[in-house]
Parts: sequence; structure tokens; C-alpha cells
Amino acid sequence: MDENIWPESGDFVVCTVKNVTDFGAYVTLEEFGGKEGFIHISEIKAGWVKYVRDHIREGQKVVCKVLNVDSSRRHIDLSLKDVNEHQRREKIQDWKNEQKAVKWLQFVAEETNTSNKEMDKIKVKLLENFGSLYSAFEEAAMNSEDAFNEIKMKKKIISSIVSIAQNNIKLPFVDIAGFVDLNCYLPDGIEIIKQALQAGTDVEEDGVKVDISYTGAPRYRIKVIAPDYKIAESVLKKSANAAIATIEKLGGEGEFHRHNDTVKA
Repeated sequence: MDENIWPESGDFVVCTVKNVTDFGAYVTLEEFGGKEGFIHISEIKAGWVKYVRDHIREGQKVVCKVLNVDSSRRHIDLSLKDVNEHQRREKIQDWKNEQKAVKWLQFVAEETNTSNKEMDKIKVKLLENFGSLYSAFEEAAMNSEDAFNEIKMKKKIISSIVSIAQNNIKLPFVDIAGFVDLNCYLPDGIEIIKQALQAGTDVEEDGVKVDISYTGAPRYRIKVIAPDYKIAESVLKKSANAAIATIEKLGGEGEFHRHNDTVKA
């Protein structure tokens, strides 16, 4: 961890209790290179605290809220009482996920014979583009190599990340399909249908994958993979509408089918 990187006020941080005193507890911040922070007795628990050790002990992992950071004095004030149970669970899970991602990147380095120096550069790229290392692996699990289209990285590294992600992350998603019938009898009808299919494929939404395949003239299957049914159904309809609107604009006709129902889009 870069010595110049410090948490910001309001951040939630995972800490290990280092030393408990009569007036508070000293902790080390797991995500910030072991930088030390202090929880004053008044920030241990809401209400009056007689004995700090009744509420916190050495070696314990806790989630704290950052109250103040003074990097010049290397001092961080923390609060334990300002973290509710939901925030604690969520932060611990995020931290555990990030620990997993760090290990997975080590596997990537070993598998691709990549130096530590180069892997450090890759970590920076992933953090800049995805916000966290685990998020990068999540995107890889969902979108394969396409997740890295905007990032300059070696193909072998991307392939390794995707392989490890898809073998280790089981994303909660749904898979639904619908159909569009596309017809165009103009001389350039085939090209017009291709444009319509491209318009349907180009529908974008975060965490959603759209794929259109040929099933038999004039029918095409639209497959949508999304985090939940509501989003999946919405994107499916948007994709069908985009394809139909495009082909109708160019002189053809289209119709959307969901299950056994036929609905004019």
C-alpha cells in the first residue's frame, strides 16, 4: 500500500484491535498498509462506557467510521458506535471479496509469468476502471473479455483473469429470451436486416449482456443475461424495439414474440 494513501472522513474501514486502554483502543487499518487509528472511549458505544474491554478486545476485527485524518501527524480518529450492523456486514464482505481478488491476481501473475512490477501497474488500471479489484473480476465473470475492451492489457492476462473469474464467481443473474421476426424485401434487404440486428445488440445497460442469434428465417432469438427479471425484461423489450424501429425506418417490417404471445412492438 502506498504510504501517501489515506482514508477520508466518512469512510468505513476494516481494523484490527492492537491495544485496548482505559480511554480507548488503538487499531491498525487493514486496507491502508497497517496505518494506526484510535477509537476514543466516547466512540466505542452509544451511552456511557465504564470498561472499554467490555466492548472491544485485542486481536478483534472491527469496522469503524473515519472521523478525522491528520496525515502530517499520522493520526486517524475513528468511531465504532457510528457503524450499524448492515454497514458492518457490507464492509466486511467487501473487504473479504477484495482479499480474494488480491489472491486471484497472484494466480494470474503465476499463470502468465508476469513480474510484480507489471502486476502493480495492472492493479492500478483495474482500480481506476472498476473501482475495486473484485469488481473487475465480477465484470470478467459476466462479460468475459469484453469487460476489458477499454483497457490496454496483454491478451494472456485478460484471458487468465476471465478464466479465474468464471471459475470462482457465481453471479446472481437470470437468463431470458424473446424473438423478433424481421423481413425486408428490398434489393438490399439482407444489409437492412443486419443493421436492425446490430441496433438490437447495441442496447446497453450496466451488468447486462445481449446476444442475438439466427433461428430460422425470418426469426432471430434475443438472449438477455441480467441481475434480475425486471431488468432482463426491460432490456429484452428495448432490444426488440430497437431492431424493429430500425428495420421499419429502412423499409422493412418486424414483430416481437415473447413466449407464445405475439405483440406488435
